[in-house]
Amino acid sequence: MAVVETAAEPNVETVRRPSLLGVGTVVWLSSELMFFAALFGSWFTLRAAAAEWPPEGAELETVRTALATVVLISSSFTMHKAVQAAEASDRRLSIRWLLITAALGTIFLTNQAIEYAELPFSISSHGYGSMFYLLTGFHGLHVIGGVGFMLATIAAIAGGSKAPSGPTVTVCGYYWHFVDAVWVAMFATIYLLR
Repeated sequence: MAVVETAAEPNVETVRRPSLLGVGTVVWLSSELMFFAALFGSWFTLRAAAAEWPPEGAELETVRTALATVVLISSSFTMHKAVQAAEASDRRLSIRWLLITAALGTIFLTNQAIEYAELPFSISSHGYGSMFYLLTGFHGLHVIGGVGFMLATIAAIAGGSKAPSGPTVTVCGYYWHFVDAVWVAMFATIYLLR
């Protein structure tokens, strides 16, 4: 979390405080974590009550989605590089890493769109379908939001602003790492614990 240094008087020890932007982002992401926890709770509740989970014919593209998961996990490393570059005040390098991260997120979303088009069930087919689309759909919306956040961050730090880019890119990184971590849990739950 970014830290702000303040000193009220000369020759007084500097106080290090976390940035309000960083604290606010962590609080907001905590509420997002509770939202996804409720969705996971619903998934496991329906799974426990179902006679057959997943229902017959509910086949998923596990291998292709595993590859998309590797792409998304890779984007956490590129986001980390963007944050490092921003903290070193290298705006150009930070923008490059943000663009690569946004491209990897878009590849992940493309796989999700292809999977939705090919699935043999819909959101109204059964409880499994409802929960599958709710979990993956809300996550997909968060990925779209993350890519939009990155593009807005790129526009902000590429513009004429002289404000340091580090805090903005760091907060973008918090969000993106959160989205990636949620997907890892979701992939394990939906695709591996069948």
